[in-house]
Amino acid sequence: MGKEKEIVVSGIRSTGILHLGNYFGAIRNYIRMQEEFNCYFFVADWHSLTTHPDPKALRGNVFRVLAENIASGLDPEKVTLYVQSDIPEIAELYLLLNMMAYKGELEKVPTFKDKVRQNPDNVNAGLLTYPVLMSADILIHRGLKVPVGKDQEQHLEMSRNFAQRFNNRYGYLFPEPVPFNFGSDLIRIMSLDGNGKMSKSENQNATIYLNDTDDAIRNKIKKAKTDAGPQAPNSAKPDYIANLFTIMGLVSTPDTVQHFEDAFNNCSIRYGDMKKQLAEDTAAFIRPIREKAEAIEHDSAYLNRIMRMGAEKARESAALTLREARKLMGINFY
Repeated sequence: MGKEKEIVVSGIRSTGILHLGNYFGAIRNYIRMQEEFNCYFFVADWHSLTTHPDPKALRGNVFRVLAENIASGLDPEKVTLYVQSDIPEIAELYLLLNMMAYKGELEKVPTFKDKVRQNPDNVNAGLLTYPVLMSADILIHRGLKVPVGKDQEQHLEMSRNFAQRFNNRYGYLFPEPVPFNFGSDLIRIMSLDGNGKMSKSENQNATIYLNDTDDAIRNKIKKAKTDAGPQAPNSAKPDYIANLFTIMGLVSTPDTVQHFEDAFNNCSIRYGDMKKQLAEDTAAFIRPIREKAEAIEHDSAYLNRIMRMGAEKARESAALTLREARKLMGINFY
């Protein structure tokens, strides 16, 4: 028998449409991980309930997120792809971990403080204990590696704390999960208006979504922020120009990138030409993903089969962990 593959766990939000930043920041890593690790990827539908989404929209959102991830290259035969709410064991582990989570530490989490500031009338217990549910998501499979962005690293720190507390109090069960990505240079794609990173919700005209039409992509890139061009040879690029080059490096051929790099460095660049080229290359990159995702999204029989298959595999792993946790805590009476 070969060495057992390390377990990777990652959640995918079920709200909003995936965009280019998600693709290059997360999904492309997932596609590499599925070849080397034992991967559990789930749609975090319980997490989305903290903001009380419209119940009628939930199913469509989950279907779309699954479709876009599969269309982008996630293979349901290679990874365990499931919906969080299909695994009741997660909810029970969440309850057990809540007994070891303290009000003071949960109130200090920066994302919690932000949410309280933004929506003071919706400070629900789910929001406060969000890091506990996130920990249960990871620990239920005894996950070791968790692909997370910088903004989530503190939640992961808490998962390690809960794993440690449980192990110290009841006996060893959980490995302490570590943040993990291929290579240290995480790709961040900025919004086309130069303000912050691409986002599912902020400025939709400055974000390129995986379901944008070719024309929508052309229009957005045409309006991307540029300036009068470099004033001296080999100047440093302002961040919004560097961002266009970053995207070009991901969707265009190396000689196209080189052509515009040279033009920038010798001050002959014409941003109009660059944007035209970038728009065509981005549209060509997104088109097959969009078309495939649309086909999958409308094939509910296929998606139901994938969700059932994923739930079955995930529950098998979750049940083992939960049985051990209950045994160590003394919750096994007969």
